Amino acid sequence: MTAATVSRALSDHPEISAKTKAIVKETAQRLDYKANRIASSLRSGKTNVIGVLIPTAENAFFGSVIHGITNLASKHGYSVLIHECDELYELEVKGIQTFIGARVDGIIASLSRNTLDYEHFLDVKRRNIPLVFFDRVPNLDIPSVVIDGFNGSFWATQHLIDQGYKRIAHISGPLYINTFNDRFRGYEAALKANNIALDKNLIYNGNISIESGMEGTRQLLELPEPPDAIFVAEDFTALGILKQLKISKINVPEQFGVFGFCNDMFSEHTTPSLSTMDQQTVLMGQEAFKLLNRIIENGNEESSSRIVVTPLPVIRESSLKKNY
Repeated sequence: MTAATVSRALSDHPEISAKTKAIVKETAQRLDYKANRIASSLRSGKTNVIGVLIPTAENAFFGSVIHGITNLASKHGYSVLIHECDELYELEVKGIQTFIGARVDGIIASLSRNTLDYEHFLDVKRRNIPLVFFDRVPNLDIPSVVIDGFNGSFWATQHLIDQGYKRIAHISGPLYINTFNDRFRGYEAALKANNIALDKNLIYNGNISIESGMEGTRQLLELPEPPDAIFVAEDFTALGILKQLKISKINVPEQFGVFGFCNDMFSEHTTPSLSTMDQQTVLMGQEAFKLLNRIIENGNEESSSRIVVTPLPVIRESSLKKNY
């Protein structure tokens, strides 16, 4: 039996008989044979590995997106190499270099909050490595999967208005990141639609953390005319808001409304439970992989591809003033 026949049998080639495949696989198992994926990739030009770059592993959002990616990737014969950046630009660059060195077939990425220089991603494109962004995307002509943050934020702010809250503040994420800028614009548009003037004193630029939520809330409560509700760009910051309101002995939602964005795992377990927008994270991961896979298989850039996922409102206790 030739080496070529053995290789084809191990790969389930249709031209190899079932009897020969069984003999080869039984022998391979007995000898504890493991295929040399590096040698195989050099022959085929493919590694059947994709890289996924995430800014942080501290919140469930990115873990849930990864679940959506890996579930579909596995069904298509891909392994997934994951690199977490701890929200640091330097680690993001290192992750991209690692993926290039590993000869991945494609990359799915979401920006770290400190990333302002995109040269490492442009290098990926120059190397003709398929690249797709999700959630946090740069202002580049590269395929992406994003949430409809504008309309989701408009809906959340309108809900607070409909519940009878009068002075609605906003604690944002870094506004140079598209995700958080969209959410700010949705908040602003909802105020305008209800003939409510935008008060810049009610805007606090946060940094995606519990501490940011607590500090922003403290500063907002010290205003001569403090807010009676906050729409916040994401749920970790919302958790900080709820903590500070409890410290300040302000009852939620009777005296103060809070509405988040993400529907993180802890959101239904806070006291009171947190109203928020569900980002359909598993779907986002699946759409990101499907887009990348199309680019890998078709060999084209699909540079104009932008898939928008619709967020779903999840109404809980923290915004239901009319119940009291």
